[in-house]
Amino acid sequence: MDAFYASVEQRDDPQLRGKPVVVAWKGNRSVVCAASYEARAFGVCSAMPAVSAERLCPAAIFVAPDFTRYRAVSKSVREILQRHTDLIEPLSLDEAYLDVTQNKTGLPTATLVARTIREQIRQELNLTASAGVAPNKFLAKLASDWRKPDGLFVIQPEEIDMFLVPLPVGRLPGVGKVTGEKLAKLGIQTVGGLRRLERSALEGTFGRYGLRLHELARGIDENEVVPDRPTQSISVEDTFEQDVLLAETEPMIRRLAEKLWSTSRQEARTARTVVLKLKTSEFKILTRSHTPSSFPSSCTELTEVALKLRERVDLQPGQRYRLVGIGLSNFRDPDTTAPQSDLFV
Repeated sequence: MDAFYASVEQRDDPQLRGKPVVVAWKGNRSVVCAASYEARAFGVCSAMPAVSAERLCPAAIFVAPDFTRYRAVSKSVREILQRHTDLIEPLSLDEAYLDVTQNKTGLPTATLVARTIREQIRQELNLTASAGVAPNKFLAKLASDWRKPDGLFVIQPEEIDMFLVPLPVGRLPGVGKVTGEKLAKLGIQTVGGLRRLERSALEGTFGRYGLRLHELARGIDENEVVPDRPTQSISVEDTFEQDVLLAETEPMIRRLAEKLWSTSRQEARTARTVVLKLKTSEFKILTRSHTPSSFPSSCTELTEVALKLRERVDLQPGQRYRLVGIGLSNFRDPDTTAPQSDLFV
């Protein structure tokens, strides 16, 4: 989906159409959830501090996010996708992989499936979506970003080399700033240059990820589309308007525990581990986790575990924090949650 949250806001409020819309709470600690393409023209992008977005685009209209509404629209999109295939792997509310090798509508090519889905989304939801069609997930993801917004890009099997070779290595998944700098020191700027490195050299420099780089440079990705992938973890967090002392975080922890407990009730599987996350005023991230012998049976018990984890933070008493979060991980099916010894990390 194109600029999903912002596009939903513009669709539902005609006064926002054609204007730079930033979906974010206003405030020094808020971050941008989404930006319309009118706002992106000024350099505004997701995950950017809201104050930076305001500085880049003074005329931006800030809209508080409404995730309940976004989830409802996402569900409608999912229903359209399900008309074509059951092999759907959601990545987020606004993105998913589809395996349409065999599709319910009997369309002869994946390209026709993509065109049909995009048209149905446009007609029924009055929103636009971009699609990438390719032989595997890695290439399809690259293709989906190629002609945004409202675009369709196809990479045929015989076109893979022509497409990949000139690409900057930074377009490969997992190649961030650090990996990019290491490759630059080796004189590698493009995927074509990366192909010239021996597999053993990549493995020696980057370890296991070097093998992945060797495959990606050649357009190889054997990962299948996995529908209904089991939940691995869920979490909630809150960034404060002003940094606070550890002793002052209890109200936030209690509020987050209530939110997390409510979310966890929607999961068929049971989490085994409770995680507390803190970010200091210097942006250092601390985590403490606990795997009790039996999962908390109430919100009160979950809150107690989170507060006890807070007691295990041993930084200086005057240390201040800008963020607190609580998470659940290590999800198991109900019949595999046998008791085990307590573990603190």
